[in-house]
Amino acid sequence: VRLVESGGGLVQPGGSLRLSCVTSGLTFSRYLMSWYRQAPGKERELVASMTPGGGSIDYTDSVNGRFTISRDNAENTVNLQMNSLKTEDKAVYYCNAEDGRTRQNYWGQGTQVTVSS
Repeated sequence: VRLVESGGGLVQPGGSLRLSCVTSGLTFSRYLMSWYRQAPGKERELVASMTPGGGSIDYTDSVNGRFTISRDNAENTVNLQMNSLKTEDKAVYYCNAEDGRTRQNYWGQGTQVTVSS
């Protein structure tokens, strides 16, 4: 199983980035897909999650209205569109896949997002 994130980088406050996570080796349509982030000195936190069919989406309060999670079950990909970025969004962003039945978890290697002027 592999989860490979991309799309991170340096952006100014108010800017946008789109993260992508391409998965392989799992039955993607069976997995709850989530994005987490971890800032220096802080615990990893859940940013957004989407159920296998896309019927339920959750966001942490601090990103609600600015970030959008989406998935393409045909392409085995989950994305995170991040708009109106703030300096406090700076973190390493991780993709996570959780099997809805077995609760087996898989993580990507992370992608760095830096928001700075």
